[in-house]
Amino acid sequence: MLDSIDALFSLRTKIALVTGASSGLGVECATALAIAGADVALVARRRERLEALADDLKKFNVRTLPIAADITIDADLDRAVSETVAGLGEIDILVNDAGIAMGGSADVISRQRWEKEFAVNVTAPMMLAQRFARRLVARKAPGRIINMSSMYASGASPYRMVAYAASKAALENLTRELAVEWAHYGINVNAIAPGMFPTELNEAGLRKPGIRERNEIFTPMGRLGVPSEIRGAVIYLAGPASSYVTGSVLRVDGGYHAW
Repeated sequence: MLDSIDALFSLRTKIALVTGASSGLGVECATALAIAGADVALVARRRERLEALADDLKKFNVRTLPIAADITIDADLDRAVSETVAGLGEIDILVNDAGIAMGGSADVISRQRWEKEFAVNVTAPMMLAQRFARRLVARKAPGRIINMSSMYASGASPYRMVAYAASKAALENLTRELAVEWAHYGINVNAIAPGMFPTELNEAGLRKPGIRERNEIFTPMGRLGVPSEIRGAVIYLAGPASSYVTGSVLRVDGGYHAW
């Protein structure tokens, strides 16, 4: 029965794996899960950052596990899963946050850059979700998958980011497809589509003349997001409160898509 705040949002006894956990919204996703009581495996390439975050999250009295890995390499995906299971236990929650935005307009982008963005933003989340779901099905356990999409998944970017926009659109439809295919196994698959949050990924772009102001003007709330404002969406989609929610995209964008 979901008849208390704790019953709705507590993630105690749950094990989560978060990719892209060395910076930006990945840090916020991991922090949100730890606040709610989940033990968290932190996956990214920069070990020193993961170790620092792992130490910081222990203040929430949860277990943490930093795992340095490249999510575009199948062997690293296998290792990330096996190390998480060995170190923390079977995974209940997967957050596919890792992503790249290299830029490039449609008339000049190279095949190499196009394929790299799809490899990180679409293929890696799919391959990790597959590994996660197989384990859930084998042990007949429910689970949650959260994919990190973008405000540009459902509308063109004004900043010449053709591969990024296309890959995030693909990720959203992948989310819907996995939700339908795996619903009968008790696996909920949803996405979060953030608006403009200042992070390491976009800090250079936001320093360009007029870019921050343009985003503020086209956001009804009149400001950029504060990174910690993504936490509530993560806790909601990872926890019992969203038990009947799957195949959805939760927009955390200050009303950008409400125009």
